[in-house]
Amino acid sequence: MDMHFDQHISRQFNEDLESLKTEMLEMGGLVTSQVADAVEALANADSEQAEKVLRIEEEIDKREMAIDEHATLIIAKRQPAASDLRMVMSVIRIARDLERVGDEASKVAKMAIALTDEGTAPRGYTEIRHIANAVRKMLNDALDAYTRFDVQAAMRTLAEDEQVDMDYRSAVREMVTYMMEDPRSISRVINVLWTLRALERIGDHAKNICEQVVYLVEGADIRHGHESNLKNT
Repeated sequence: MDMHFDQHISRQFNEDLESLKTEMLEMGGLVTSQVADAVEALANADSEQAEKVLRIEEEIDKREMAIDEHATLIIAKRQPAASDLRMVMSVIRIARDLERVGDEASKVAKMAIALTDEGTAPRGYTEIRHIANAVRKMLNDALDAYTRFDVQAAMRTLAEDEQVDMDYRSAVREMVTYMMEDPRSISRVINVLWTLRALERIGDHAKNICEQVVYLVEGADIRHGHESNLKNT
């Protein structure tokens, strides 16, 4: 379904909506890079790169607040209706999810520092890398689906979260078994488990973004498993 936000009497209104969307997508790019850097810091035992990720967190928080303020101003000044209001609301919700992705990336960075200090864990990095690649792809695809207002792409990406959840549960079982077999590894394995959990949550936030694409284009709320609200897709 094609979405057009260029039919308003006020050219300034068009520019406001486009600017808001651009701000959110720029924030998305920054957050996506933060996730990649956090995982690389973990894989390479690079505490300096991890510290860089932590420093960026404040910038992401500021961007989320700026988007919220901009969106609130648009609602107050323009009183948008129908698809325009959905666009503003979807940007607010996605920015909130992106800020939380940034929080999870920071958790991964903190785990990278902890694991570097304790020595590299002999197990868990393969699972971390696998799940990290999957959730990074989900996040990129979700933002791309929003850019193109592509409901079908959003639904395909949303469905990938189930596999991420399965891989996460499998990795947790394997790490717990390893920890029980070698009690000396408990501290390192706990950090790996927290890292896996943070990555799994990033997948959940990517799923939320996909749900906002559907909300924007179709006006249907499919959160909390309410896919029955979606018609003719």
